[in-house]
Amino acid sequence: MPVIRHDEATVHELHGVRFVSYANPTTGTKELAAWRGEIPPHTPGQAHTVTREEILHLLSGTLRFTLDSEVHDLTAGDVLIVNAGSTLRVDNVSDAQAHIWTTTSLGLEAVMSDGTRIRPPWANGL
Repeated sequence: MPVIRHDEATVHELHGVRFVSYANPTTGTKELAAWRGEIPPHTPGQAHTVTREEILHLLSGTLRFTLDSEVHDLTAGDVLIVNAGSTLRVDNVSDAQAHIWTTTSLGLEAVMSDGTRIRPPWANGL
């Protein structure tokens, strides 16, 4: 299906964040996944190491990204490139909700600081 309407997206929630999934194998992709993250105000992130490269484009709001121990405060329009094997944490320290668009290749896993592996359905079409 080449068109995914906003009301056809699948919503997942994890760690206080909504992941609105648009592109993955259940909607017709062969290689990529893409979703919008909705991060409420004052939501602390969870550090995790990614197994695939991600491109994160901040659509609205302000977010604090910690990428391999380096802190970056980004605002709407900014993009963060996260290479496979990097450790990422995303915090919303502001008083406003933030929206972020993320694209990655299928098969992404997040390895949490305690070693737990998460295979997010929004990045794998599960």
